[in-house]
Amino acid sequence: MKQTLLLLLIFLSCSNIQAEQNDYEKLKQTIITKFENQKAKQWAENVTGVKTNLNTKDKVIAITMDACGGKHGMSYDKELIAFLEKEKVPATLFINARWIDKNLQTFINLASNQLFEIANHGYLHKPASTSGKSIYKIKGTANINELVDEIELNARKIENLTGKRPKYFRSGTAYYDEIAVKIANTLNHEVIGFSILGDKGARFNAKQVENAFLQNKKGKIAIVHFNHPKSGTKNGMKNAILKLKKKGFRFVKLSDYELI
Repeated sequence: MKQTLLLLLIFLSCSNIQAEQNDYEKLKQTIITKFENQKAKQWAENVTGVKTNLNTKDKVIAITMDACGGKHGMSYDKELIAFLEKEKVPATLFINARWIDKNLQTFINLASNQLFEIANHGYLHKPASTSGKSIYKIKGTANINELVDEIELNARKIENLTGKRPKYFRSGTAYYDEIAVKIANTLNHEVIGFSILGDKGARFNAKQVENAFLQNKKGKIAIVHFNHPKSGTKNGMKNAILKLKKKGFRFVKLSDYELI
């Protein structure tokens, strides 16, 4: 009896997995059919459809923080996150699937922290191309099929772990063509760029990070990284955030405002 029940459960589990896979393949085919005859003309960070600012005149800044994964990107800047928690500074965290796998418990802790919201930074951290374009010697997604995987596989991973599907997508390198942006929108993601280059891929020193923030205006979206604890990002952000608070700035999540 027990063996029969076990076999039944295994059968039902396999059937559910197969059904999900079939649904996913149908979704991909629908998107391929819709966009396969559209030819991209743009290839940049801020192509048509990418959101780079908050639609407000309020004295606010949205901090977005990437964790990219990969050979040199699996670390975690716990001191930076602890500082944000201490100062009650919210942020939107764009997290790649590889980083999640390496830092699973940390990811779960971050996702359960009401100060932060989790966003999609792709499955393999590839630039979002519909034709295999490259940038910084990093090859983008080869075609629509691969692009859907890059967005959707990480979206589903995040949803399975947190119970909440991410609303925002930023590709690896933050490069896109305009058709890729439309496809991300079709997958119910807003595509997020930036208007403050906060740490230049964690290559800025602390003073450069601080200056990048202090030279901003109202309603900007900042991009920095929280997976490079040895970079200048942490100290630069600490100094900038304290100074900006004294100037009357507030810090918000992307979801707090309409994006433009």
